[in-house]
Amino acid sequence: MAASGLQVHWHRSTAIGTQTAGRLAHGVRLPTEGRTFFTWDPVLRRSPNRGWRRWGTDRLVRVVLDVARQDRAAHPHGARLAIGDLSRPHGGDFGPQYGYIGHASHQNGLDVDVYYPRADGRELAPRDAGDIDRRRSQEVVGRFLAAGAQVIFVGPNTGLRGPPERVEPLVHHDNHLHVRLADAGGG
Repeated sequence: MAASGLQVHWHRSTAIGTQTAGRLAHGVRLPTEGRTFFTWDPVLRRSPNRGWRRWGTDRLVRVVLDVARQDRAAHPHGARLAIGDLSRPHGGDFGPQYGYIGHASHQNGLDVDVYYPRADGRELAPRDAGDIDRRRSQEVVGRFLAAGAQVIFVGPNTGLRGPPERVEPLVHHDNHLHVRLADAGGG
């Protein structure tokens, strides 16, 4: 149960197709917030993120909540982890018509954007790499790697590292990391 009183309605879900040409069957919606996380809308630049932007596979939502719990345990007095976009309710195209530059991926419920913790401890998305707590952000990358992330895209100006086959710098990611789980055989 999230602190906001919103409950996750758990059930088995399936990623179908690929992250760039796929859909989501029986998705699970991430609550707007909880004791360990809050959601951030990258288009409106505010919290919470709109409900139709917070759908993923049950596995992705569990990984996000687990990493947020681990982060909170390591930083009990720090800001909660900021979670951005997952997928649309049934997956599919999440392009520019859905705001800002859109997403080339995020189509099958296995991708999530997570904002780097801010150096000033505020609960809002950082503007760029200059705003981030690099040590804590590196810990978040490590937690997602340990949770089985297939690939994590990080901003080229963040200085964040990991195994090169799993942690890759990518433009437009200096304020958030993009985590992709491997398909566990659903589609």
